Amino acid sequence: MRTPGACSASVASLVLLWLLGLPWTWSTAAALGVYVGGGGWRFLRIVCKTARRDLFGLSVLIRVRLELRRHQRARHTIPQIFQAVARQQPEHLALVDAGSGTCWTFAQLDAYSNAVANLFRQLGFVPAVAEVSGQLGKSLVKFCSGDLRPEGLLPDTQLLDPLLKETSTAPLAQPPGKGMDDRLFYIYTSGTTGLPKAAIVVHSRYYRIAAFGHHSYRMQATDVIYDCLPLYHSAGNIVGVGQCLIYGLTVVLRKKFSASRFWEDCVKYNCTVVQYIGEICRYLLKQPVREAEGQHCVRLAVGNGLRPAIWEEFTERFGVRQIGEFYGATECNCSIANMDGKVGACGFNSRILPHVYPIRLVKVNEDTMELLRDAQGLCIPCQAGEPGLLVGQINQQDPLRRFDGYISESATSKKIAHSVFRKGDSAYLSGVQTMGVGCRGGGLSSYLLFSPLPGDVLVMDELGYMYFRDRSGDTFRWRGENVSTTEVEGVLSRLLGQTDVAVYGVAVPGVEGKAGMAAIADPHGQLSPNALYQELQKVLAPYAQPIFLRLLPQVDTTGTFKIQKTRLQHEGFDPRQTSDRLFFLDLKQGHYLPLDQSVYTRICSGAFSL
Repeated sequence: MRTPGACSASVASLVLLWLLGLPWTWSTAAALGVYVGGGGWRFLRIVCKTARRDLFGLSVLIRVRLELRRHQRARHTIPQIFQAVARQQPEHLALVDAGSGTCWTFAQLDAYSNAVANLFRQLGFVPAVAEVSGQLGKSLVKFCSGDLRPEGLLPDTQLLDPLLKETSTAPLAQPPGKGMDDRLFYIYTSGTTGLPKAAIVVHSRYYRIAAFGHHSYRMQATDVIYDCLPLYHSAGNIVGVGQCLIYGLTVVLRKKFSASRFWEDCVKYNCTVVQYIGEICRYLLKQPVREAEGQHCVRLAVGNGLRPAIWEEFTERFGVRQIGEFYGATECNCSIANMDGKVGACGFNSRILPHVYPIRLVKVNEDTMELLRDAQGLCIPCQAGEPGLLVGQINQQDPLRRFDGYISESATSKKIAHSVFRKGDSAYLSGVQTMGVGCRGGGLSSYLLFSPLPGDVLVMDELGYMYFRDRSGDTFRWRGENVSTTEVEGVLSRLLGQTDVAVYGVAVPGVEGKAGMAAIADPHGQLSPNALYQELQKVLAPYAQPIFLRLLPQVDTTGTFKIQKTRLQHEGFDPRQTSDRLFFLDLKQGHYLPLDQSVYTRICSGAFSL
């Protein structure tokens, strides 16, 4: 597309004809002719199709920036912002516990929070972490809150609520600090491919994440949000509860996601917005049809990880008008959002004003996730249709572009690249995992498993919409073809009624590439491998059909409903590694065989043809 040249030529022709004294209508027509003739019609098409989307995105960016600037100048913090909201609407519902039915108004939530702060200040605390309490000695004082009987308490633990009744609910005087740039808390990454890392969340980052979600999806003060996600991750804690603390919305919480109660809760509490992550939407589709799924008033589902294969099925069955898919990590500075419901897209970057939000897709070696560079040593931008890694230019003075990193300095440094947009700059690498470590065994016999460092690979279309392609390492080569694990997982899951499935490649001795293997949840042992094979032949190319099957009670998932494959990949198709049922696709016989030690030995020796 020769847009820059065409644009320059058309402007030059416009100026020349105007200088010659021709009417401006002639000049404009001539300039437009030069522009279109030089290939500029493609750019005009992009402008026509994306201008409305991009202008709305720009308005969101401006609103968030202005709000942040106002709070930064006033040196506000998130607790102070919440206190201001609570004073404005003290009797409005803040939080609702869907499990117990307990409701908290903003005044009650503010008073309770103040009581906790005052009590802990009187006792001289700093925050304590339960996992390390055994290492901190017997002097550590422990508390628990909620409906707990004294006989159910852990040793040396006190009930918090009775103590709070005798404690002041007056706001604490805020000591001088860094305001929005101060640290608020740490959030641990989900650890799909390695050990979780403590990401630093400053006040401005909390505000930024919540504010972008609020404005990108046009949330209103009357919205009620259903949040059944873990509050130890940013989706549930910031994107969800953040709407309550910053904008005064009511948030309905359920401690644990329940597919059978999801829509009933939404109807009961008049929810208009729901959150999802990972496989939640698929779990909902797996449920039998319920009356409540047609009675709710949910207009928007916000989250990430909705598979394109079930996107339209989800919206059509449950009548949710808009999917607010987004992409980004807790710590990143280059989050993107699907603001207009484009099916399958996780966000966009403007093709008209690409420099307003300094992010970019850059080319990488998909096997190693190493950045590819041009002759000047700069990263190479991806063109439409080319897969790449999303990066965001770092500016520590800009709350929208800063990168606060992790507690671990080494983990932080691995997420930063230099000379990306221009010489000497720094950029955050969105999809690169900093650790590929898992732990197996226990005690002195435990050991570490090192796996390839996967990353999130995105691809952008001509209009600037971005799509999640596959994690590097999840796409493998077999019989000279690339196999997309997400595509095969989607097909298998759909055939099996939205069952949990993990697909990955495994190495076979003496065979080029990796053979496909599918781990399928089969808790009742009812799955027929050969009946499944008959269906797979109708919908999958021969090279994409799994060579190995593993039927197990359940597939490993993280706390945020992401399927984990590290352990499965390591154990491969070796029957000595697991007691799960294993099967091998014998192409000569045209069906799956039970895979025992004898069959395993024959496969490894090359006796079976793959």
